[in-house]
Order: sequence, then C-alpha cells, then structure tokens
Amino acid sequence: MTRTLLIGAAGTIGTALAPLLAARGHEVIAATSRAPTRPGQVQVDLASGAGLSDAFGQAQQAFIFSPPGFARHDEILLPQIEAARAHGLRKVVLMSALGANADEASPLRRAERALEQSGLAWNIVRPNWFMQNFNSFWLQGIREHGVIALPVGDSRTSFIDARDIAAVAAELLTRGDLDNCDFDLTGPAALRHDEVAAILSRETGRAVRFQDIAPEAMLAGLLEAGLPRDYAAFLVTILGYVKAGYNERTTDAVAAITGRAPGGFEQYARDHRAAWTA
Repeated sequence: MTRTLLIGAAGTIGTALAPLLAARGHEVIAATSRAPTRPGQVQVDLASGAGLSDAFGQAQQAFIFSPPGFARHDEILLPQIEAARAHGLRKVVLMSALGANADEASPLRRAERALEQSGLAWNIVRPNWFMQNFNSFWLQGIREHGVIALPVGDSRTSFIDARDIAAVAAELLTRGDLDNCDFDLTGPAALRHDEVAAILSRETGRAVRFQDIAPEAMLAGLLEAGLPRDYAAFLVTILGYVKAGYNERTTDAVAAITGRAPGGFEQYARDHRAAWTA
C-alpha cells in the first residue's frame, strides 16, 4: 500500500483527493494545521515548518501546495520539497497556478524549479481559477448582496472545478508513465463573470450580477476582511492578469490524463446550489 501525504488535506482539493486515493489503495496521511483528532492525521505548521520532517518521514510520495494566505509561495514550498528530498520520497506532485512559469523570478516558479531539480520524480499541475471560489471566497457578496464584485472587466476565464484537479492529482500519484511532466489545467470553456452571474441566477433562482470594481476598491475590501497586506496585494495583482486576458485559454490536459472531459460551470453550480441559497 502506497503511503501518500496530502498537504492541506482538509482544504478544497484535499477533501476531494483523499477519497480518490483511498479508492486506489493508497494509505492517506492527512496533514492538518490542528492537533490530530483521528488516525492518519499529522500536524504540520507550514509557516514555521514545524512537523514537516515527521510528516514526510511517514510517506512514500506527496501532494504539496502553498495554501491561501501566503504571498511568498517559495518560503512555504521549498521546505516541503527539501523534506521530500531528505526522506527520499519517490514522487511529489506540486499544485502551482496557471501562468506561474511565465516569470522565472516569481515565487511559485522558483518552487517549481526546485522540484524539477530535486532528483525526485515529480509532476507540476497549474490549474486556472477554481470554480469553488464562488462558493467560498466570493460567497459573502453573492449571498448578502447578489453581487460578484471583482476588478476583472469583461475578460474571460476558463474556470476549473476543483474536483477535476483532484482527479488529475489522483492519476498522477497512482501512475508513473507521466512522471517529470507539467500540465496546465483548465475547465472546458472560458466565461466572462457576467456569464457566471447569469448561470448562478438560473441555478439558484435568485438574482446575481457582476460588478466591475477598481483594483483599489478590491484591495481595500480584502484588507478590511483581515487579509495580510502582502497577500491582498498579490490577489489584486493576479486579478489584473485575469483582466488582461491571460486566463482565457483552455487546455485538454484534464481529459488527456483522466480520460474524461472536465466539468462545466453549470454542473458545478447545480452541485453547489445550497451554498448560495442557504
């Protein structure tokens, strides 16, 4: 039985990935930021690195990423990669982000390069913006005001269902024929945010609209919500890339790896209807 460490096991990807791996016969080691409450969990503080060596020492392979809240992704990821190398893991799958490889100096790209040069078998997946952002990060504005307020203009984004990212990761952590390759992951179609609002309106039966806002207004709102300034500024910056059109393209990677097409936004909205109507 393969022992697979999941960083962020309680997060959006981890909760979808864990059962897929278990169904494939993996022993899942779930990294959590809190004290373990059940067998199979291990406590890890990604900010300080506490618990990393113990967690990676229990595993044969790992799924790693830098969770929300951190702007310096390399400071979070490089210790994970070093721990995997030090313990001789046979494979690491890193979740990066679409476009991270466009700038060799970016924190995410530095982490990607470190994994590529680690001597470990690896995969890098770079997903586009998650559909699930609309039932998590952007949920309050939709619930309370019926508004998706973002500084993205009329740009299009090929949003991806996080469940498809998990399905890809499960394949890569089970197979070896795709080792040492990177993949850009997208949904099946690129949508404007007003089209997203229209889909949510149809599926929930309530009026949802998109409002384009200034980057400064976005930054002020994120700071008011309590986000660290560097992370808030990072989010505003990458939303600027969305507005510039860099997140519009689609790829066939999900279908090529999993054997099925990625899910569309309509299906995601149906499956998560309760989030907006509760």
